[in-house]
Amino acid sequence: MAGLYIHIPFCSSRCIYCGFYSTTLLSLRGEYINAICKEFDLRRDYIHEQIDTIYIGGGTPSQLKEEELHRLFDTIYNNKVYDISPNAEITMECNPDDITTDMADTISQLPINRISMGVQTFNNSRLKFIRRRHTAEQIGNAISMLRHADISNISIDLMFGFPDETINEWNDDVSHALALDVQHISAYSLTYEEGTSLHNMLAKGIVSETDEELSRTMYYNLSERLIAAGYEHYEISNFALPGFRSRHNGNYWKGIPYIGIGAAAHSFDTVSRQWNIADIRKYIESINNGIIPMESEELDTDTCYNDTVMTALRTCEGIDLQKLEMTFGKPYTDYLLTNGEKHISSGNLCLSQSHLSLTRNGLFVSDGIMSDLMKV
Repeated sequence: MAGLYIHIPFCSSRCIYCGFYSTTLLSLRGEYINAICKEFDLRRDYIHEQIDTIYIGGGTPSQLKEEELHRLFDTIYNNKVYDISPNAEITMECNPDDITTDMADTISQLPINRISMGVQTFNNSRLKFIRRRHTAEQIGNAISMLRHADISNISIDLMFGFPDETINEWNDDVSHALALDVQHISAYSLTYEEGTSLHNMLAKGIVSETDEELSRTMYYNLSERLIAAGYEHYEISNFALPGFRSRHNGNYWKGIPYIGIGAAAHSFDTVSRQWNIADIRKYIESINNGIIPMESEELDTDTCYNDTVMTALRTCEGIDLQKLEMTFGKPYTDYLLTNGEKHISSGNLCLSQSHLSLTRNGLFVSDGIMSDLMKV
């Protein structure tokens, strides 16, 4: 099996924290969808496995018009470039303010069976600060409209660690999220990525980062409350009710191949990575000339091992040492355990039945642990 990712870079405005490739050139939507449909044909021979998951991300895919969404799915299903599983998980990202009765009805007419909604916070002042277009009130309304249209698998994204945010304010956000009774919740600490408006504000001293101990408390509170409410903490930043884990993201963490379509989209076939140019005008021009505007790199054994450490250790199952040894050989397994010994002793890693996984304490400091286990 394999995954399909389609990048829709359009946003009506940019959030101050976002480091993903996006554009506000909404007038290019039609041309861009035409180019995406052409790229499918150009990438016909990239993957031969059955497509088990489709993820339409961005940007803001819900900024597409109804006819553009139908054109996209007509191409996916009717040109027979790829074999799509009849049980495929098909996710589309949405903004709450884009969800109208008409949009919810459009989504219900398409093969989409999962929605991922960028909520971030229920605090209207913070929504305005990070330049989100929606209000807290629109979040519940959007979910109600989706459910009325028989869309029953909904995920929301949250953020914590905003400048000057208190633990009580964060707990309020968690309470609001739980009240929505959605199937999946992803939560991320606010990051200050270079090149973003938020990073520039940090450099100028306009804002300051949240204290690490406060951020840790927020993370632990989130985990404890969601687990108590019946969610599985199945990956560092992801929580799901039983049976509702993200299959698409799960495939990334398992090293399953995927193809990326669109500007800035990445692809992986287990032996190499490819990525398209992050420039919508150049992407459209190149595709129209029959050329995929991409770069690629071949993956050596050390890189594949590092990818396995970085992805598998994010999950609650952790790294299967027997599988690791079968794939890479005993020297890599010995290297992993030798470098992981101090983290096992400190209680940040747990070794149980040939699986190495992060403990509760290790989850918050996972980046440093993964770095210690990688080959350099």
